[in-house]
Amino acid sequence: MARKRKTVDLDRENDIAPGLVAKTKKRLVVAGGRSHPALSADVASAIGTELVPTEYRTFASGEILTRFEVSIRGCDFFLIQSFGPPVNEWLMETLIMLDAAKRASAKRITVVAPYYPYSRQDKKSRGREPISARLVADLLKTAGADRVMSVDLHAAQIQGFFDGPVDHLFAKPVLLEYFERTLSSDDRAKLTVVSPDTGRVRVADTWSDSLGAPLAIIHKRRDPNVANQVTVNEIVGQVDGRVCLLVDDMIDTGGTIVKAAEALKNNGAERVIVAATHAIFSDPAPQRLQSDAIDEVVVTDTVPIPKSKRFASLTILPIAPLLARAIHEVFEDGSVTSMFDGAA
Repeated sequence: MARKRKTVDLDRENDIAPGLVAKTKKRLVVAGGRSHPALSADVASAIGTELVPTEYRTFASGEILTRFEVSIRGCDFFLIQSFGPPVNEWLMETLIMLDAAKRASAKRITVVAPYYPYSRQDKKSRGREPISARLVADLLKTAGADRVMSVDLHAAQIQGFFDGPVDHLFAKPVLLEYFERTLSSDDRAKLTVVSPDTGRVRVADTWSDSLGAPLAIIHKRRDPNVANQVTVNEIVGQVDGRVCLLVDDMIDTGGTIVKAAEALKNNGAERVIVAATHAIFSDPAPQRLQSDAIDEVVVTDTVPIPKSKRFASLTILPIAPLLARAIHEVFEDGSVTSMFDGAA
């Protein structure tokens, strides 16, 4: 017996075209890659759902295959994939999962990349260099992504590389809540927010306003011909006898942060606390960050941090609630900007 369909007649007066009315309902579906399964599961749980059952295979040759084990046709599909090491393998897996979702007829596909890969290659520093952050955006779009969501992009201009909506989230509310809860009144009275370089001054300035603390800036030079080599030149601002809060978007090998902390302690800082969003922690970062110059390191779990890279002075804050709320706002056609007082 054929299903009876509801039809709509031509109505020129009200400018309504003839057609059929479907009884389909909007459906949110969350899937996760293999880079950070704990985060994907936490986000799905915070939303109130489960991850899509997915088959993953890596063949002997290194080729990757993914397959969604249930139908995702017509859904609002969110793919969570972080990009810690090995970044290139996870990037390829993401592209393959996007292609699978596109061919499975997902209605809208959003890549949730808490840490955006190749974000430091956002411009040409010298001739004949690539702009790899733009290349990643092109790859995601070509593979089937309609939208991208990320946390604390290394450079805001990366939003313009993707031909579609980009939701730029900020981990500051998560980190800020922790410091407002844990810093004593004495610490707050002596607090100075420190930017580790001139490129992070704008972000550090917002921290300064939120905490009601003065701002200091560390001027550094980086050798363009030598990776991960930093020289601290001078400190602009008062740090003697102060509790210094160093804020940055990521910690990779830890060279910049440790040298900044040492410079602060050499200039009389009482304590140095480091706050960063992305804990890449490439070797030898875990060893460096246990320096006597650093009293505490506070990060979020946008990328997985194995037990071998954790240490006593490290605090890890969950980013899943923030991602879950942003996903819910996108799905409900709400406002992501409202989550950050209009700053996103």
